Amino acid sequence: MNIFVAGGAGYIGSVVSEQLLQAGHSVTVYDNLAKGYRQAIPEGAHFVQGDILDEAALDDALGARAYDAVMHFAAFIEAGESMQHPARFFRNNVTGSATLLAATARHAVARFVFSSTAGVYASKNSPLNETDPIGPASVYGETKLMVEQMLRWYHEIHGLRYAALRYFNAAGATPPERGEAHRPESHLIPLVLQVPLGQREKVFIFGDDYPTPDGTCIRDYIHIRDLASAHVLALEALDDRPVMRYNLGNGAGYSVKAVIETARAVTGHPIPAEVTPRRPGDPAILVADAAKVRAELGWQPQIPDLHAIIASAWEWHRAHPRGYA
Repeated sequence: MNIFVAGGAGYIGSVVSEQLLQAGHSVTVYDNLAKGYRQAIPEGAHFVQGDILDEAALDDALGARAYDAVMHFAAFIEAGESMQHPARFFRNNVTGSATLLAATARHAVARFVFSSTAGVYASKNSPLNETDPIGPASVYGETKLMVEQMLRWYHEIHGLRYAALRYFNAAGATPPERGEAHRPESHLIPLVLQVPLGQREKVFIFGDDYPTPDGTCIRDYIHIRDLASAHVLALEALDDRPVMRYNLGNGAGYSVKAVIETARAVTGHPIPAEVTPRRPGDPAILVADAAKVRAELGWQPQIPDLHAIIASAWEWHRAHPRGYA
Protein backbone atom coordinates (compact mmCIF):
# COMPACT_ATOMS: atom_id res chain seq x y z
CA MET A 1 0.00 0.00 0.00
CA ASN A 2 0.94 3.65 -0.45
CA ILE A 3 0.84 5.29 2.98
CA PHE A 4 0.75 9.03 3.75
CA VAL A 5 2.28 9.54 7.21
CA ALA A 6 1.48 12.95 8.70
CA GLY A 7 3.99 13.70 11.44
CA GLY A 8 6.32 10.96 10.23
CA ALA A 9 9.46 12.81 11.31
CA GLY A 10 8.48 12.62 14.98
CA TYR A 11 9.32 10.08 17.66
CA ILE A 12 6.50 7.63 16.99
CA GLY A 13 5.79 8.48 13.37
CA SER A 14 9.38 7.83 12.28
CA VAL A 15 9.48 4.36 13.85
CA VAL A 16 6.09 3.48 12.36
CA SER A 17 7.36 4.68 8.97
CA GLU A 18 10.39 2.43 9.33
CA GLN A 19 8.23 -0.61 10.12
CA LEU A 20 5.86 0.18 7.24
CA LEU A 21 8.81 0.15 4.85
CA GLN A 22 10.06 -3.11 6.33
CA ALA A 23 6.59 -4.60 5.76
CA GLY A 24 6.80 -3.70 2.07
CA HIS A 25 4.64 -0.57 2.02
CA SER A 26 5.50 2.68 0.26
CA VAL A 27 5.76 5.67 2.63
CA THR A 28 5.44 9.43 2.15
CA VAL A 29 6.27 11.43 5.27
CA TYR A 30 4.50 14.80 5.55
CA ASP A 31 5.87 16.93 8.39
CA ASN A 32 6.51 20.62 9.09
CA LEU A 33 9.56 19.72 11.25
CA ALA A 34 8.30 21.94 14.09
CA LYS A 35 8.55 18.95 16.44
CA GLY A 36 10.09 16.31 14.17
CA TYR A 37 13.55 15.85 12.69
CA ARG A 38 14.63 15.33 9.11
CA GLN A 39 17.30 12.89 10.35
CA ALA A 40 14.64 10.63 11.90
CA ILE A 41 12.87 9.93 8.61
CA PRO A 42 13.90 6.44 7.47
CA GLU A 43 15.79 5.87 4.28
CA GLY A 44 13.39 4.86 1.54
CA ALA A 45 10.57 7.19 2.61
CA HIS A 46 9.63 10.13 0.40
CA PHE A 47 9.56 13.41 2.35
CA VAL A 48 7.27 16.39 1.84
CA GLN A 49 7.67 19.34 4.18
CA GLY A 50 4.28 20.80 5.01
CA ASP A 51 1.79 21.64 7.74
CA ILE A 52 -1.53 19.89 8.37
CA LEU A 53 -3.10 23.34 8.77
CA ASP A 54 -2.12 24.20 5.18
CA GLU A 55 -5.01 23.05 3.00
CA ALA A 56 -3.30 23.84 -0.31
CA ALA A 57 -0.11 22.01 0.67
CA LEU A 58 -2.11 18.98 1.76
CA ASP A 59 -4.00 18.94 -1.53
CA ASP A 60 -0.75 19.10 -3.46
CA ALA A 61 0.79 16.29 -1.40
CA LEU A 62 -2.23 14.00 -1.37
CA GLY A 63 -2.90 14.68 -5.04
CA ALA A 64 0.61 13.71 -6.13
CA ARG A 65 -0.23 10.01 -6.11
CA ALA A 66 -3.02 7.61 -5.13
CA TYR A 67 -2.81 6.80 -1.42
CA ASP A 68 -4.35 3.78 0.26
CA ALA A 69 -4.17 5.15 3.80
CA VAL A 70 -3.33 8.15 5.94
CA MET A 71 -1.61 7.75 9.30
CA HIS A 72 -1.85 10.78 11.59
CA PHE A 73 0.85 11.56 14.18
CA ALA A 74 1.02 15.34 13.70
CA ALA A 75 -0.05 16.60 17.11
CA PHE A 76 1.22 18.53 20.10
CA ILE A 77 1.50 16.02 22.94
CA GLU A 78 2.49 17.78 26.18
CA ALA A 79 -0.47 17.46 28.56
CA GLY A 80 0.95 19.97 31.04
CA GLU A 81 1.58 22.57 28.35
CA SER A 82 -1.95 22.07 27.03
CA MET A 83 -3.29 23.34 30.35
CA GLN A 84 -1.23 26.52 29.98
CA HIS A 85 -1.80 27.16 26.26
CA PRO A 86 -5.11 25.52 25.32
CA ALA A 87 -5.64 27.59 22.17
CA ARG A 88 -2.38 26.31 20.68
CA PHE A 89 -3.50 22.71 21.20
CA PHE A 90 -7.01 23.20 19.89
CA ARG A 91 -5.66 24.88 16.76
CA ASN A 92 -3.00 22.30 15.92
CA ASN A 93 -4.59 19.12 17.17
CA VAL A 94 -8.25 19.78 16.34
CA THR A 95 -8.27 22.30 13.50
CA GLY A 96 -5.22 20.63 11.94
CA SER A 97 -6.85 17.20 12.15
CA ALA A 98 -10.08 18.56 10.65
CA THR A 99 -8.08 20.01 7.76
CA LEU A 100 -6.29 16.69 7.24
CA LEU A 101 -9.53 14.69 7.38
CA ALA A 102 -11.19 17.00 4.87
CA ALA A 103 -8.25 16.54 2.50
CA THR A 104 -8.37 12.78 3.05
CA ALA A 105 -12.01 12.74 1.98
CA ARG A 106 -11.42 15.02 -1.03
CA HIS A 107 -8.73 12.68 -2.31
CA ALA A 108 -10.82 9.55 -1.63
CA VAL A 109 -8.32 7.91 0.73
CA ALA A 110 -10.23 5.00 2.25
CA ARG A 111 -8.23 4.20 5.41
CA PHE A 112 -7.07 6.28 8.37
CA VAL A 113 -4.95 5.31 11.40
CA PHE A 114 -5.02 7.83 14.23
CA SER A 115 -2.53 8.33 17.04
CA SER A 116 -4.85 8.80 20.01
CA THR A 117 -4.16 8.60 23.73
CA ALA A 118 -5.13 6.96 26.99
CA GLY A 119 -5.69 10.55 28.12
CA VAL A 120 -9.25 10.31 26.75
CA TYR A 121 -10.23 8.14 29.74
CA ALA A 122 -11.19 9.07 33.25
CA SER A 123 -8.53 7.75 35.63
CA LYS A 124 -9.25 4.66 37.71
CA ASN A 125 -7.29 2.38 40.03
CA SER A 126 -7.31 -0.66 37.73
CA PRO A 127 -6.38 -1.25 34.08
CA LEU A 128 -8.50 0.68 31.60
CA ASN A 129 -10.34 -1.06 28.80
CA GLU A 130 -12.07 0.40 25.76
CA THR A 131 -15.51 0.42 27.43
CA ASP A 132 -14.42 2.45 30.45
CA PRO A 133 -15.77 5.98 31.02
CA ILE A 134 -14.36 8.80 28.94
CA GLY A 135 -13.17 11.84 30.89
CA PRO A 136 -10.04 13.67 29.76
CA ALA A 137 -8.11 15.38 32.55
CA SER A 138 -6.26 17.71 30.17
CA VAL A 139 -6.85 19.82 27.09
CA TYR A 140 -4.49 17.47 25.25
CA GLY A 141 -6.72 14.47 26.03
CA GLU A 142 -9.79 16.48 25.04
CA THR A 143 -8.28 17.33 21.64
CA LYS A 144 -7.63 13.66 20.91
CA LEU A 145 -11.17 12.75 21.91
CA MET A 146 -12.54 15.41 19.59
CA VAL A 147 -10.61 13.91 16.68
CA GLU A 148 -11.97 10.45 17.51
CA GLN A 149 -15.46 11.95 17.33
CA MET A 150 -14.63 13.45 13.91
CA LEU A 151 -13.48 10.05 12.71
CA ARG A 152 -16.79 8.49 13.75
CA TRP A 153 -18.68 10.98 11.59
CA TYR A 154 -16.33 10.59 8.64
CA HIS A 155 -17.02 6.87 8.82
CA GLU A 156 -20.78 7.48 8.94
CA ILE A 157 -20.79 10.06 6.13
CA HIS A 158 -17.90 9.04 3.87
CA GLY A 159 -17.35 5.39 4.78
CA LEU A 160 -13.84 6.11 6.07
CA ARG A 161 -12.31 3.01 7.64
CA TYR A 162 -10.30 3.98 10.70
CA ALA A 163 -8.35 2.78 13.70
CA ALA A 164 -8.00 4.98 16.77
CA LEU A 165 -5.05 3.68 18.79
CA ARG A 166 -5.03 4.89 22.38
CA TYR A 167 -1.45 4.97 23.57
CA PHE A 168 -0.32 4.74 27.09
CA ASN A 169 3.30 5.92 27.59
CA ALA A 170 5.51 5.39 24.55
CA ALA A 171 9.10 4.92 25.65
CA GLY A 172 12.45 3.48 24.69
CA ALA A 173 14.42 3.79 21.47
CA THR A 174 15.47 1.88 18.37
CA PRO A 175 19.22 2.43 18.51
CA PRO A 176 21.25 3.41 16.67
CA GLU A 177 18.76 5.28 14.49
CA ARG A 178 15.78 6.65 16.40
CA GLY A 179 15.09 7.87 19.90
CA GLU A 180 13.01 10.30 21.90
CA ALA A 181 13.98 13.96 21.49
CA HIS A 182 11.14 16.40 22.04
CA ARG A 183 11.47 20.18 21.92
CA PRO A 184 11.13 20.95 24.78
CA GLU A 185 11.46 17.56 26.44
CA SER A 186 8.51 16.71 28.67
CA HIS A 187 8.56 12.90 28.98
CA LEU A 188 9.78 11.30 32.15
CA ILE A 189 12.35 8.77 30.89
CA PRO A 190 14.38 11.14 28.68
CA LEU A 191 14.20 13.82 31.39
CA VAL A 192 15.55 11.37 33.95
CA LEU A 193 18.35 10.32 31.57
CA GLN A 194 19.43 13.93 31.14
CA VAL A 195 20.80 13.79 34.70
CA PRO A 196 23.46 11.10 34.09
CA LEU A 197 24.21 12.83 30.79
CA GLY A 198 25.13 15.95 32.78
CA GLN A 199 22.39 18.07 31.22
CA ARG A 200 20.50 18.71 34.43
CA GLU A 201 21.34 18.40 38.11
CA LYS A 202 18.21 16.55 39.20
CA VAL A 203 14.82 15.35 38.11
CA PHE A 204 11.56 16.73 39.46
CA ILE A 205 8.69 14.60 40.76
CA PHE A 206 5.41 16.45 40.28
CA GLY A 207 3.51 15.42 43.38
CA ASP A 208 4.01 12.57 45.85
CA ASP A 209 0.54 12.71 47.43
CA TYR A 210 -1.44 10.76 44.83
CA PRO A 211 -3.56 7.77 45.96
CA THR A 212 -0.90 5.27 44.85
CA PRO A 213 1.40 3.00 46.89
CA ASP A 214 4.34 5.44 46.87
CA GLY A 215 2.34 8.62 46.29
CA THR A 216 3.59 9.23 42.74
CA CYS A 217 1.73 8.83 39.46
CA ILE A 218 1.61 5.39 37.88
CA ARG A 219 1.92 4.91 34.12
CA ASP A 220 2.03 2.02 31.65
CA TYR A 221 5.22 2.22 29.53
CA ILE A 222 5.20 0.60 26.08
CA HIS A 223 8.30 0.23 23.94
CA ILE A 224 8.23 2.26 20.74
CA ARG A 225 8.87 -0.86 18.61
CA ASP A 226 5.83 -2.59 20.10
CA LEU A 227 3.71 0.52 19.62
CA ALA A 228 4.76 0.76 15.98
CA SER A 229 4.04 -2.89 15.25
CA ALA A 230 0.44 -2.40 16.37
CA HIS A 231 0.01 0.36 13.77
CA VAL A 232 1.09 -1.94 10.96
CA LEU A 233 -1.29 -4.65 12.16
CA ALA A 234 -4.17 -2.17 12.46
CA LEU A 235 -3.52 -0.76 9.00
CA GLU A 236 -3.56 -4.19 7.43
CA ALA A 237 -6.73 -5.18 9.33
CA LEU A 238 -8.84 -2.23 8.14
CA ASP A 239 -10.20 -4.14 5.15
CA ASP A 240 -11.80 -6.62 7.54
CA ARG A 241 -12.56 -4.29 10.47
CA PRO A 242 -13.86 -0.91 9.31
CA VAL A 243 -13.74 0.69 12.78
CA MET A 244 -11.20 -0.13 15.47
CA ARG A 245 -10.46 1.43 18.84
CA TYR A 246 -7.66 -0.20 20.77
CA ASN A 247 -5.62 0.46 23.88
CA LEU A 248 -1.88 -0.01 23.40
CA GLY A 249 0.04 -0.75 26.57
CA ASN A 250 1.76 -3.52 28.48
CA GLY A 251 -0.82 -3.80 31.22
CA ALA A 252 1.77 -3.10 33.94
CA GLY A 253 2.02 0.19 35.80
CA TYR A 254 5.18 1.78 37.17
CA SER A 255 5.33 4.79 39.46
CA VAL A 256 7.50 7.84 38.82
CA LYS A 257 9.73 6.75 41.69
CA ALA A 258 10.04 3.24 40.20
CA VAL A 259 11.10 4.69 36.84
CA ILE A 260 13.77 6.81 38.51
CA GLU A 261 15.02 3.85 40.53
CA THR A 262 15.20 1.68 37.40
CA ALA A 263 17.09 4.43 35.58
CA ARG A 264 19.58 4.52 38.47
CA ALA A 265 20.14 0.80 38.04
CA VAL A 266 20.54 1.08 34.25
CA THR A 267 22.91 4.06 34.28
CA GLY A 268 24.78 3.53 37.55
CA HIS A 269 24.11 7.18 38.41
CA PRO A 270 22.43 8.35 41.66
CA ILE A 271 19.98 10.65 39.79
CA PRO A 272 18.91 13.09 42.51
CA ALA A 273 15.15 13.79 42.60
CA GLU A 274 13.13 16.62 44.11
CA VAL A 275 9.40 16.61 44.84
CA THR A 276 7.45 19.64 43.62
CA PRO A 277 3.69 20.39 43.47
CA ARG A 278 1.38 18.45 41.19
CA ARG A 279 0.85 19.55 37.59
CA PRO A 280 -2.69 20.25 36.37
CA GLY A 281 -4.03 17.50 34.12
CA ASP A 282 -2.02 14.59 35.54
CA PRO A 283 -4.28 11.65 36.49
CA ALA A 284 -3.04 9.42 39.29
CA ILE A 285 -3.07 6.12 37.37
CA LEU A 286 -3.14 5.23 33.67
CA VAL A 287 -2.62 1.54 32.96
CA ALA A 288 -3.86 -0.35 29.90
CA ASP A 289 -6.02 -3.39 29.53
CA ALA A 290 -4.91 -4.28 25.99
CA ALA A 291 -6.70 -7.65 25.83
CA LYS A 292 -8.87 -6.51 22.91
CA VAL A 293 -6.03 -5.74 20.50
CA ARG A 294 -4.20 -8.90 21.55
CA ALA A 295 -7.26 -11.03 20.85
CA GLU A 296 -8.45 -9.37 17.65
CA LEU A 297 -5.14 -8.50 15.92
CA GLY A 298 -2.80 -10.98 17.60
CA TRP A 299 -0.59 -8.15 18.81
CA GLN A 300 1.93 -9.06 21.49
CA PRO A 301 4.49 -6.72 23.08
CA GLN A 302 8.01 -8.04 22.62
CA ILE A 303 9.80 -5.67 25.05
CA PRO A 304 7.52 -5.33 28.09
CA ASP A 305 10.25 -5.05 30.75
CA LEU A 306 10.84 -1.53 32.13
CA HIS A 307 14.57 -2.16 32.59
CA ALA A 308 14.91 -3.14 28.91
CA ILE A 309 12.86 -0.15 27.79
CA ILE A 310 15.02 2.30 29.74
CA ALA A 311 18.21 0.51 28.68
CA SER A 312 17.31 1.02 25.00
CA ALA A 313 16.63 4.70 25.66
CA TRP A 314 19.92 5.05 27.54
CA GLU A 315 21.85 3.46 24.66
CA TRP A 316 20.38 5.97 22.20
CA HIS A 317 20.81 9.01 24.44
CA ARG A 318 24.44 8.16 25.21
CA ALA A 319 25.10 7.99 21.45
CA HIS A 320 23.03 11.15 20.82
CA PRO A 321 23.46 13.32 23.95
CA ARG A 322 22.20 16.36 22.04
CA GLY A 323 19.37 14.51 20.34
CA TYR A 324 19.34 14.93 16.57
CA ALA A 325 21.38 18.15 16.72
